[in-house]
Amino acid sequence: MSDEWSAIAGVLIAVLGGAIRVGTPFLFVSLGECLTERSGRINLGLEGTLVMGAMTGYGVSYLSGSAWLGVLAAGGAGVMLGWLHALLCQQRRVNDIAVGIALMIFGTGLAFFLGKPLIQPSAPRLPALSLGAWSDNPAVRAALEINALFLIGALLAVALWWFFRYTRWGLYVRTVGESADAARALGLDVDRVRMLSTMAGGFLAGVGGSFLSLYYPGSWSEGLSSGQGLMAVALVIFARWNPIHCFFASLLFGGAAALGPALQSVGVTWGYYLFNAAPYVLTLLIMIATSSSTRVLAGMPGQLSSGK
Repeated sequence: MSDEWSAIAGVLIAVLGGAIRVGTPFLFVSLGECLTERSGRINLGLEGTLVMGAMTGYGVSYLSGSAWLGVLAAGGAGVMLGWLHALLCQQRRVNDIAVGIALMIFGTGLAFFLGKPLIQPSAPRLPALSLGAWSDNPAVRAALEINALFLIGALLAVALWWFFRYTRWGLYVRTVGESADAARALGLDVDRVRMLSTMAGGFLAGVGGSFLSLYYPGSWSEGLSSGQGLMAVALVIFARWNPIHCFFASLLFGGAAALGPALQSVGVTWGYYLFNAAPYVLTLLIMIATSSSTRVLAGMPGQLSSGK
């Protein structure tokens, strides 16, 4: 019985550590998408932004010798793709969804093309904070080895919640997201607010991409993302457009992704690929559960529900 409990504890610890590591990119991309959607715009191109951020961060880290400079460069790449998305969406008779899909393909393809020389070189990685030094258990120490970006993301979730609730610019973003006509009547520049929101959202997605290449798994390859940028859209819906809820939903998605490797670490090999599909199954279940032609989800910005 003690061996069984030890195995269960090992799985839980591994899932906890995996939830933090795998959930960090989800956290940054979902916060970026939350900000963008609260302004009344959907950006499906964040998958391309995530991959482009991973490539840019890895390349700048390799060339400069500074991983943190790579993080900033990845955010800058996200800003540029966000600006391009916002610029295209401001044109007449242009659909946000179509632009997002096009930029997802563009960003991913450009990252693959420019990142070919970066597959072999080794770049400096982001340092980890060892919060499990108090324990003699190697599994606990590994699970509590947390990157600083996770802590920054947690603080950003709180800051973004406060921004929406208590600041004037947060009110502007919410007003534009609820009703563009009402925002114009108040004298707000709808296009400007949405452009800044989309660029800021792109910055966060780019930073999330840098975590993939500079910490976990910590290298650049063309199969790095596994669709996390697209899953972030479902995550934001699940979180009801609340940044605090995005934090916990990111941990949930990260834990689902870590379940397969955690079970394999204790010798459970059957259904390995099925458990690895858990994040994608969760995404499908969320999309099915939230699909309705007769009701509007709580917290959804009015411009999204109106389809404008």
